[in-house]
Amino acid sequence: MVDVAHREIDVGGLRMHVAERGEGPLVVLLHGFPESWYSWRHQIEALSGAGFRVVAPDQRGYGATDAPEEIERYTLLDLVGDVIGLIDALGGGRAVVVGHDWGAPVAWHTALLRPDRVLGVAGLSVPFTPRTPVSPMRTWREAFGDRFYQVYFQAPGVAEAELEADVAETMRRVLVGSSGDRPPGGARLGAGVLPEGGGFLDVLRAGDELPAWLTPEDLDVYVAQFTRTGFTGGLNWYRNQDRNWELLAPWQGAVVTPPALYVAGTRDPVVGFPGMDRLLPALRTFAPDLRDTVLLDGCGHWTQQERPDEVNERLVAFCRDVAAP
Repeated sequence: MVDVAHREIDVGGLRMHVAERGEGPLVVLLHGFPESWYSWRHQIEALSGAGFRVVAPDQRGYGATDAPEEIERYTLLDLVGDVIGLIDALGGGRAVVVGHDWGAPVAWHTALLRPDRVLGVAGLSVPFTPRTPVSPMRTWREAFGDRFYQVYFQAPGVAEAELEADVAETMRRVLVGSSGDRPPGGARLGAGVLPEGGGFLDVLRAGDELPAWLTPEDLDVYVAQFTRTGFTGGLNWYRNQDRNWELLAPWQGAVVTPPALYVAGTRDPVVGFPGMDRLLPALRTFAPDLRDTVLLDGCGHWTQQERPDEVNERLVAFCRDVAAP
């Protein structure tokens, strides 16, 4: 376990657990689904050693942070508000904001909505996606039908029943099954369509052995966290997709102005998602100060866990570029 300090911070009335280490310019690391602060264990050490104050929260609904019951309290405006509130609670000023998976849209939108508070923004796996003319749920239902996984996540209790039936198997299938080390034929989430009568885990294959980047002890950390909390908090982020679209109407056509970095793996199912072949080459259109797009050959979805050394090198260089200690 990486040597970090843990504490709870009041962020606008939300009790937020954070792991922190180091001194210097602030770097905030935002995890995705289904993860926690622990997914940044390798980056906390590298960035703090490079002269930065690194803070990795359990985001709203995860880990030891509060999980409001109301679904509508998990919008991007709430999540961006948590980031700004966290920066304020840590002394104010500006920070480098880094996000992976669902944490990436939170990081991108923090930079979009509050560029005055962001020294730089880095997105891992998920690029900045501009607001579309049509709502996400309508788009996905028309394109893929009701078996699209994000549509499947909408009904409260349905995905929870599947994912919580065997948390250890869920976490093993999710982490290994969408990694670059998944078995042949695994992770058909590039299309995102679930089999008739099946669930989310049915498109993920894990094999018998854990890959080198995921130790049994790492897996145990996640299993313990989600056995305690369940998955509702994280799933509620998905249940606000159309609400996010409505709330972000004033920013239609707006671009991300702070310096930016995008890092993903060539075997990440997100990179294989329909439309990414057009979005990624055009990313500088929506983030004009994009410093680099880095594609890690053979890496899957869990970018900073699968390839910590390469990700650390890129993040340290980016942070030094935009917020030199």
